[in-house]
Amino acid sequence: MRNTDGPVDVALIGAGGIAGVHLAGWLALGARVRVYSTADAERLVAGHHLAEVAPSLQHALDGADVVDVCTPTFAHPDVVLAAAAAGCDVVCEKPLASTSAVAAEMVDACERAGVRIFPAHVVRFFPEYTAMQRHVAAGGVGDIAVQRFTRSGSRPVRDWFADDDLSGGIVMDQMIHDLDFARWTAGEVERVFARRAVGPDEGGVRGVVSAQAILTHASGAVSYVTGTWAAPGSTFRTTFEVAGTGGIVHHDSVARAPLAIDGGAAGESRGLLPGTAFTESPFLTELRAFLTAFRGGPPPPVSAHDGVQAVRLAEAANASIASGQAVELSNDDVEVLA
Repeated sequence: MRNTDGPVDVALIGAGGIAGVHLAGWLALGARVRVYSTADAERLVAGHHLAEVAPSLQHALDGADVVDVCTPTFAHPDVVLAAAAAGCDVVCEKPLASTSAVAAEMVDACERAGVRIFPAHVVRFFPEYTAMQRHVAAGGVGDIAVQRFTRSGSRPVRDWFADDDLSGGIVMDQMIHDLDFARWTAGEVERVFARRAVGPDEGGVRGVVSAQAILTHASGAVSYVTGTWAAPGSTFRTTFEVAGTGGIVHHDSVARAPLAIDGGAAGESRGLLPGTAFTESPFLTELRAFLTAFRGGPPPPVSAHDGVQAVRLAEAANASIASGQAVELSNDDVEVLA
């Protein structure tokens, strides 16, 4: 990293819903931020004196210490490769790419350029999930037998989410958080079986979507991961349950909601993201951990390899949905089982 002291210069690429959360995090860390986006950059930086609009991607990258990629998934590879060529460390929103092969190429490009890339798997920084992982890793439930993760909220409204070729659908865009976490707690996955159901609607792309993936881990543990893009206005909700030979740990965000502020703000992100709590934002915790690592500190609890493997799991789940068969992951390649 060029700048190891003083304010960090961040090129924030993209101005959609998640970009605003990242911008707030970087500004809280004292960063100077240049935003480049094909739309809405001026709206995003309005009122922030440490943020400005860059007229082009190259202007944003010039002199940047860190590039934060918050574009739609299909645009991630080009931006990451440009950032690596410019010698910038990279934070990239999940999923790294639409396929594990492209994600691996992005990571390889950063390694060849001598820069680091971290995937923004922010669920690894949510306090309830962090507490669960530490408890499980310390043997709190014994040997894991079964894990269950659910995640539901309003269906995204932007058109690219409805195109599986662009977003990877609900599995790649939403469920990847819990696929990643299931692998973190129970270890590598050998087999994936998945199903998806889409509710009817007039346009054919806005119905309720729900999918479930069943992961068989090398350890013998089984994980059930369920995701739902629900009707507009639905409450964002997550649950997890990890059961083992020595106990069980579980959480429901509705039953155990943190004390939160709900100002009733309108916008497409409402129902897609958790509410604003009085505790520190996990997005700020995440960005601080990445910045600390970029400056030579300890590594964060998620690596580039984790990001690639999460895409691989989502890719396998989508392949299973398409084929109706289980997918074997014991080899490097995804193999559909007859």
